[in-house]
Amino acid sequence: MPPSRPSIPPPRTGFRPLLVALMALVLVGSGVGAYLGARQTGMFSLNHIDVDGAPRATAGRIRAALRPDVGESLVRFDRHDAERRLAAVPEVADAHFDRDFPHTLKVRVRLERAVAVLRRGSDAWLVSSTARVLGQLKRPYPNLPRIWVPASADISVNATLGGTGAAGVAAVAPLRTLRLDARVRQVLAGEGDLTLVLSSGTRLRLGDTGDLRLKLAIARQILPQTHGAAYVDVSVPERPVAGYNPLVEG
Repeated sequence: MPPSRPSIPPPRTGFRPLLVALMALVLVGSGVGAYLGARQTGMFSLNHIDVDGAPRATAGRIRAALRPDVGESLVRFDRHDAERRLAAVPEVADAHFDRDFPHTLKVRVRLERAVAVLRRGSDAWLVSSTARVLGQLKRPYPNLPRIWVPASADISVNATLGGTGAAGVAAVAPLRTLRLDARVRQVLAGEGDLTLVLSSGTRLRLGDTGDLRLKLAIARQILPQTHGAAYVDVSVPERPVAGYNPLVEG
C-alpha cells in the first residue's frame, strides 16, 4: 500500500483581496496627503496672472482685483470668489479661469460692449449694451449715441441703469448687428415712447420697447426710401409711416 501524501491546505482566498484593499488605501492616503500638502505649501503658489481678451489698462485692473489670490495655492483657487472680485471691474462681462500649474492663473475675459454716452446735465458716462455704467467721461466724448436722463437720475459707475436710461440702451444695443444706414445721434426716451434722432435730422419713432429688433429691422429696410423725411414711425411695425413736413405730427 503506497504511503499517504500529506494533505495541503487550500489557499486562503481572502488574503489577496485584503492585500489589494490595503494597497488601495495606502495609495489613496498618499494622494490625499499630497493634495493637502499642495494646498498648504508653496509647491503650487500663484505668482503670475495671465489675462487674455482685455487691453493693458483693463488687464491691470483685473490683476489688481485678483491680487488677494497671489501667493495662495492654485489648488485652493476659488472660481466663484474670483468672479465676485471681478464684478468690481465694470468692463468685464464674464471670465473663464484656467489653472496652469505650477504657478500661473490664466484668465480669459469677455468685455462689456459700449453702445452709448449717457448724459445728465454737464456730466457724461459710458454705458454698455447691458445698461451697465462703465465709467465717467470727459470731453471729447466717443462718437456714440447720446442718451439723456433727468437731472434727478442717480448714476454711479458699475451700476445697472433702469427707467429711461435702460430703455434708451435697449433701443441702440441691437444697432451693431442690424446696421442702420444712418448714424444715430441721440436717443429720446420717455414713458413708453422711444425716438432715435439720426444724424440727418430724421426722427425714427419706435414707440415702446416691445419688438424693438423687428421695428429696427423694418426701419433698416425703409430708411433708404425715405430720404429727407422729417420722421419715420415704425411704432406699429405692420404700418410704418413717413412724414416730410416737420410741422405736421403723424
